[in-house]
Order: sequence, then structure tokens, then C-alpha cells
Amino acid sequence: MRIATVYPQFKQLKAENKNAFAVLIDPDSITPSSIQRIAELCNEAQVDFVFIGGSIMVTTHVDICIQEFKKQSNIPLVLFPGSPSQVSPSADALLYLSLISGRNPDLLIGQHVISAPGIKASGLEVISTGYMVIDGGVPTTVSYMSHSAPIPANKPDVALCTAWAGELQGKHVIYMDAGSGAQFPISKEMIHKVSSNIDIPLIVGGGIRTPEKVYENCKAGAQVVVVGNAIEKDLNLIKEMSVATKEGIAGQIS
Repeated sequence: MRIATVYPQFKQLKAENKNAFAVLIDPDSITPSSIQRIAELCNEAQVDFVFIGGSIMVTTHVDICIQEFKKQSNIPLVLFPGSPSQVSPSADALLYLSLISGRNPDLLIGQHVISAPGIKASGLEVISTGYMVIDGGVPTTVSYMSHSAPIPANKPDVALCTAWAGELQGKHVIYMDAGSGAQFPISKEMIHKVSSNIDIPLIVGGGIRTPEKVYENCKAGAQVVVVGNAIEKDLNLIKEMSVATKEGIAGQIS
């Protein structure tokens, strides 16, 4: 197992009340050649992390995409798999997702049992992640594929209790996701409720389309803000959103 480098950064963000920006790359939406341009833009914007993965993964070139990205950039590249079995040893770390907001045992532990031998053999830094799907106003791929209802958007107490359960189970981080293409992003009230009451880092994604929303999520308490769908439509947002994150350091917002 390689030395952990990504999770210590997550913990430091939480300890220092700071924020980071992650670009989410869906291998089904890019080609190995186009990822070079994305890497260049991420370098220019000083993006903190790049997550790679998708809910379905129709393509088989995820490993090639990772290798092409790494030729252009040293930004930490973290697997965000649609299932725990989507593993590439070329990445720097793996978010090992347990869908703690759902009631599907296969995504709580079943797939993990199947994938564990391969993940152990990969040598990847494994980050145990309590994954929570929040209602974003429209059915999303993740809710459909998981056969689980999302947490209602207006129930921050339910979100907090779910996050507490994950924390008490020993999860390293909590990831709240409204899903790709969500009509509404997770509310700042829910983000604040969860972040201010857990001791582990909080990652937030789904439905975030503007730098202003990135800034708002940082102010609410997200350690890492993740954007994918909006960037696919406009690569120029990478720089704007990265800047918004840097300006959104919680302790320095008036």
C-alpha cells in the first residue's frame, strides 16, 4: 500500500477551516486526447484535485485517461467510481464509497466484498467514504442505478444523522451528492448543518453550475466542492470556479 497523500490533505482542510476545488471527469464524456486540454486548464487554474469516474462507465479507457492526464499534470487524481469495482492502479487514491443514505445492501457492503481483493492488490490509497445522495429535484443516474431514494432536500436533520452514522462507523469522509444533472444543488443550510456537526471532512457535489454557488458551498462549510457536468459544457468555468474556491476560505469571508 502506497503512502497516503490525499486523505491527509482532506483532513488538513477540515482542521484549518479551508476549502478545495475538484474537477470531476466522467470517462464516458471525454476521449483520451481531450483530457490533455483539461489537464492544461486544471494546471492553469490551480485545481486542487481531479476526481474521475461515472455511474455507468460505458467506456473502458479510464486507465488510459488517467495516464494521459498524469503526463500533463501532478494534480492528485482520485477515483470516484460508480461501483467499488471500478479500479485503476494508475490513480493516486480511491474513494471507497458506501451508500449510507440508501437501503441497498449491495452498495453498503456487497460490492465491497467482491472488489476488496483487487483493491488490496492495487496498492491504491483507499479513502473510506460515507456516500449520501440528496434529492436534487430530478431523478439522477445514481439514484436510478442504486435503487435507493435520496434524502429529501428539506431534511437537514436526516442528512446530519446519516452523516453521524457514517462517522461513527469509521468513515474517513462524508460525500453529499445531488447527482449529475441535478436541477437543484444541495442547500447551504444542509451543508452547514452537516459540516458544523461532524469532525471528518465533507465533500459536496451535484448541480453546481456557477462560481457563486461554489463560493456559497465553501462558505457553508464544504471542505471540497466537486463540479463535473457544468464544466463539461464550458471548460472556462474551471478557472472561475477554482478562483471562487480560493476566495471562499471560511475564516476569511465577511
